[in-house]
Amino acid sequence: MSFRTVVITKQSRLNYKNKYLVVKQEDDEKYIHLSEIDTLIVDSISVSISTYLLKELSDNKINIIFCDEKHNPFGEIIPYYSRYNSSKKLKEQILWKSKNKKLLWAKIIKNKIMNQSLLLKKIKVRNYKSLLQYMDEVCIDDKTNREGHASKVYFNNLFGKDFIRHENDSINAALNYGYSILLSTINKEIINNGYVTQLGIHHKSEFNEFNLTCDLMEPFRVIIDNFVYFNKTREFNKDYKLDLINIFNNYFKYKNKKYVLKDVIKLYVKDTLNSISNIDDYKEFIYEE
Repeated sequence: MSFRTVVITKQSRLNYKNKYLVVKQEDDEKYIHLSEIDTLIVDSISVSISTYLLKELSDNKINIIFCDEKHNPFGEIIPYYSRYNSSKKLKEQILWKSKNKKLLWAKIIKNKIMNQSLLLKKIKVRNYKSLLQYMDEVCIDDKTNREGHASKVYFNNLFGKDFIRHENDSINAALNYGYSILLSTINKEIINNGYVTQLGIHHKSEFNEFNLTCDLMEPFRVIIDNFVYFNKTREFNKDYKLDLINIFNNYFKYKNKKYVLKDVIKLYVKDTLNSISNIDDYKEFIYEE
């Protein structure tokens, strides 16, 4: 089973040889077997990579993420077909019932707000109970936007009342970086299950390539939030990013068993996509370390 996230941070040449990723850096040459790699992050614009390697990485369902000159993720490689019956799955996805999608979205939002409440409780914020009230008020399709109200309370208590999401500061930069890695990890699992990321349950923007991913990642955002909260005084640098990436190798509980986060996401995505035809089968991811 693949388990390693490989991060390339300086000038390199990446090639393929006999089922190995070959990393050449100046006088150094390293070999990593593809079976060990879950994700490859190219965090430098001074990297050359062979097309043959890209093809082999895609064939082995290895996530490939590229970062820009500011070291922020800007894109990834997604194979056209990653499952033998992708056409069948796409037809099913197109025919998902509107009512089922709205019911599922309500469950996902309740799950998200529950996890936000658990984090506030963990850091001893009394307001965590107000989030539970918002959770109880979530209706079908979250028409009254309990998610938005809960998020305002949540972020104000987590990072202070002056915090504004999407501002240009180190906390937002760290959140965005973590969310980008999370989004890419979920993209991979959606595609491995034969679905496309563009057709969402709730998100419907014609400009968003990852509508379905944005739906399914909601309960997991709290994991990134937790890390950023406890590291908010640190400089957002290379070491910070490596520690953030390493979260995906930490263990979390799902369905009463502990798995590394990558495997939790794999199971959750599969379970959630299967539950669209039977909403009662939805399995929550409850934030517990």
